[in-house]
Amino acid sequence: MSKKFLYLFKEGHDAFGGDQTTMKNTLGGKGAGLAEMTHAGMPVPQGFTITTEACTKYYEDGRKINDEIKAQIMEYIAKMEEITGKKFGDMENPLLVSVRSGARASMPGMMDTILNLGLNEQVVHVIAEKSNNPRWAWDCYRRFIQMFSDVVMEVGKKYFEKLIDAMKEKKGVTFDTELTAEDLHELANQFKAEYKNQLGKDFPDDPKEQLFAAIEAVFRSWDNPRANIYRMDHDIPYSWGTAVNVQMMAFGNMGDDCGTGVAFTRSPATGSKGLFGEFLTNAQGEDVVAGVRTPMPITEMEQKFPEAFKQFVEVCQTLENHYHDMQDMEFTVEHGKLYMLQTRNGKRTAAAAIKIACDLIDEGMISEEEALMQIDAKSLDMLLHPTFDAAALKKAQPVGKGIAASPGAAAGTIVFTAEDAVVHGKRGEKVVLVRLETSPEDIEGMKYSQGILTVRGGQTSHAAVVARGMGTCCVSGCGDIKMDEENKCFTLAGKVYHEGDVLSLDGSTGNIYGELIPTVPADPNSGYFGRIMELADKYKTMGVRTNADTPKDAKQAAAFGAQGIGLCRTEHMFFDPARIGAFREMICSETVAEREAALAKIEPMQQADFEGLFEALDGHPDTIRFLDPPLHEFVPTDEADIEALAKTQGKSVAYIKQVINDLHEFNPMMGHRGCRLTVTYPEIGVMQTRAIIKAALAVQGRHPDWQVVPEIMIPLVGEVKEYKFVKNIVVKTADELIAASGVALKYEVGTMIEIPRAALTADEIAKEADFFCFGTNDLTQMTFGFSRDDAGKFLPAYYANKIYESDPFARLDTIGVGKLMEMAVKLGKAANPKLHCGICGEHGGDPSSIEFCNEIGLNYVSCSPYRVPIARLSAAQAAIKAKK
Repeated sequence: MSKKFLYLFKEGHDAFGGDQTTMKNTLGGKGAGLAEMTHAGMPVPQGFTITTEACTKYYEDGRKINDEIKAQIMEYIAKMEEITGKKFGDMENPLLVSVRSGARASMPGMMDTILNLGLNEQVVHVIAEKSNNPRWAWDCYRRFIQMFSDVVMEVGKKYFEKLIDAMKEKKGVTFDTELTAEDLHELANQFKAEYKNQLGKDFPDDPKEQLFAAIEAVFRSWDNPRANIYRMDHDIPYSWGTAVNVQMMAFGNMGDDCGTGVAFTRSPATGSKGLFGEFLTNAQGEDVVAGVRTPMPITEMEQKFPEAFKQFVEVCQTLENHYHDMQDMEFTVEHGKLYMLQTRNGKRTAAAAIKIACDLIDEGMISEEEALMQIDAKSLDMLLHPTFDAAALKKAQPVGKGIAASPGAAAGTIVFTAEDAVVHGKRGEKVVLVRLETSPEDIEGMKYSQGILTVRGGQTSHAAVVARGMGTCCVSGCGDIKMDEENKCFTLAGKVYHEGDVLSLDGSTGNIYGELIPTVPADPNSGYFGRIMELADKYKTMGVRTNADTPKDAKQAAAFGAQGIGLCRTEHMFFDPARIGAFREMICSETVAEREAALAKIEPMQQADFEGLFEALDGHPDTIRFLDPPLHEFVPTDEADIEALAKTQGKSVAYIKQVINDLHEFNPMMGHRGCRLTVTYPEIGVMQTRAIIKAALAVQGRHPDWQVVPEIMIPLVGEVKEYKFVKNIVVKTADELIAASGVALKYEVGTMIEIPRAALTADEIAKEADFFCFGTNDLTQMTFGFSRDDAGKFLPAYYANKIYESDPFARLDTIGVGKLMEMAVKLGKAANPKLHCGICGEHGGDPSSIEFCNEIGLNYVSCSPYRVPIARLSAAQAAIKAKK
């Protein structure tokens, strides 16, 4: 039997036994939702879904729809015609459809949609006559020509928008809805002429030709630049593909008793319960989402269409009860009758996500574990961003107000294009992107913007939905702005704002300020956030530590729930201008005595640092890594600094320059660094051990109720004998200090696994080590054989050619690097059952990497302070998944 690549909406539920995961994986999120709504007897325009597997096959076959799938599509067109009683191109009862993408993971605005497909000149005349509404017929046709040209044939929208603007100007009207049937007929002819002008061929009239081209365009859109960026940001595998939904049209643009809308069962911005959304009369769905017209609140629909509204409220309740989550729905009202076009679990801000999760627990709708699994761990980052300083905000006067579309505070210089936002953002400059309305092509520029301001659109416009998903502040629909995009300026409240001028946006109120307002750090540890974090700690089985080098960072991480330090990089302490001089003296010393004299100056500074860290941790563990970078990173390059160092040491400038030259390495990443420094200069290890142990003794003395247990980590070990050499120095120095103090201080010595050979010989090293900590930044470099600092030059080509789907320095390579880690844990714990293992690379704050760490049995993950809440929730989610 041949593989089934298509399902009618009415087949979907039963074909997969109602299993939501399988339905979503095969039919995509949109297709699964349509199948479920059909099964529940809701008013859904019928159609069929082409599966995600068909998309994968399309790419496997060299971007072609093969004959088997084509045959199934033809078969299902016939079935759809039979169900609807309409036929493509029929002169009596023509079938018009929408063609929409629908991946298994929601990707709002990233892929493509075509509406009103099936129209040609003859069919337009038929529906105009049948409906007695020629204006509607020609409106549908001009929309279809524009969408087909843009999405399928890649002729830019701008060519058609110019023609629309010219027509409105010629007729002296402001809105598209004011154009007459004759105007729209003329526009449709102009659009077809422009199509031929751009492509050199006539616009296609055959509905089946149109359909196959549209299906292929949706498959293609899975690999468009904006979809690729979105997938990388949200860890969505390329191999998943997208489904395609072909659905009979319901028309919201047939007159004032018609309309279209987007709604949520709870606020996607705050999480508050109640219907939330927007509605436009005499419009099609693209008008709401694109923000071309500013819509009315959903509640006003009750006055316009009381019966349809009443039914819609009931549908909303049914869907939320069915999915046990906040729903995002698209619908159309045609002559007062409701049609449901989509339902999916709605995108939401982090603040909304945690409130909704807590409320659904309290309403008895979901369990604590289900609540934790509903929240996107990465989104918690939004809650940790600054807000406006209250005092400064009170003094500031708004210059305008739009719709509060995505909460947060943004302040920066104005840019008018996504491209400019990327350029300035990559330089580290803070920018606010100001647009008439955003489109999916703006996705990368939105990523680099502090905030987004649009003239058109509402809370469900593209700008609002994408900004909320990114945790970026957004104010939309500020109609008071008079935009001049060509000259990169706009007028608001009588003032002209140019590119480079400053602006502040309050995404919680919609207020716009013509000045820079200072921000203050957020305080997330309260209310719903605190409750979710308590639940995360209840269910997680791994510990969460932080990477911190200063007491300030350690305290911040502790406030976010860190259970100690997993990595303290001692070299970061040496770059302080007050200390770098002494360290340079040590580097340029000619004898051991000179080196020890320089180190003696550094030791009390290091001890004070470590005391500060131990104090900040309230007795939690602190893993301190010995000096790791190559020494050339610390030497002066400026002539004045070289002369000052020579003077301090009583040596010639020529000698210092010779030392600096001798430190140069061809490949510093694999050079004289890590444990090799202590093997070469044991006195460095002695000094660092003394500073650590003396600090621990001092803090233990001040806090007898604490149990201060320093963990001394030897970096870049690849051979057990070099590890033992350095460990012996540590143990001898530490034991002498502890014996002299009379305090029974415990300490541990372990190593960082960051060289593949260390992972391969982990059983040997584990016999000597108390702990392993995976330094996955270097382990990734060593395993792949490329430098993190240089990989940016070629990795984009690897992503474009689908060699890698994600940045291996941001998301752990579980196949290669992960195999080494798993091997090291198994070998190490078999040789030393008391061995504890953690991770302290950048991957320690990445949710998918944390899940892998849980799978291989790590005891903790360690990450930067602001990623601690993400790691706590991710660890809980990993433990819940593991139980299943």
